[in-house]
Amino acid sequence: MSSPPDAADGRAAPESPAAPRKTRRAALAAVALAAVAAGAVVGWRRFELSEADIGSFWDRSFPTPDGSTLALAPLRGRPLLVNFWATWCPPCVEELPLLSAFYTENKANGLQLVGLAIDKAEPVSRFLARSPVSFPVALAGMEGVELTRELGNAAGGLPFSVLFDAGGRLRERKLGQLHEADLTAWRAGLQT
Repeated sequence: MSSPPDAADGRAAPESPAAPRKTRRAALAAVALAAVAAGAVVGWRRFELSEADIGSFWDRSFPTPDGSTLALAPLRGRPLLVNFWATWCPPCVEELPLLSAFYTENKANGLQLVGLAIDKAEPVSRFLARSPVSFPVALAGMEGVELTRELGNAAGGLPFSVLFDAGGRLRERKLGQLHEADLTAWRAGLQT
């Protein structure tokens, strides 16, 4: 690339040392922007919910921390919110008090809530001793991760919550922490 002649003596003016740096910065910025966009697309697809298969959902049973069994079949016939969580998952632990309060407020209206821990009995028992909840908790272990995938959570991420209506149909799903606005909207959706 030639430089325009210098007006004073007719010779070409030397290129500014900043010009190649600006070009390099622009190229790096374009590459970085493309990488961010690609990462966003991959991330979005990874956490996007897929089609749910609830075929065997109601046939399952899980052990509870106290050694009994929680069967899902008897819970069919009334709205059921199922929350998949783990003691080692900060957003899961953070949403549990909200879920506990929501259950306490709504159980008289027929709403059921079950926490399925993707965890082992000992850590769940220790956690519940320190931070009790008002709803039943069962131990889904690694089988619970597969169940979340069947319910449309392709990533198997936590927390993951699903809401079934009284007819046993899947009405709502959320991958990520629930908030009061989510629960309020879900409760209103059950009444329509």
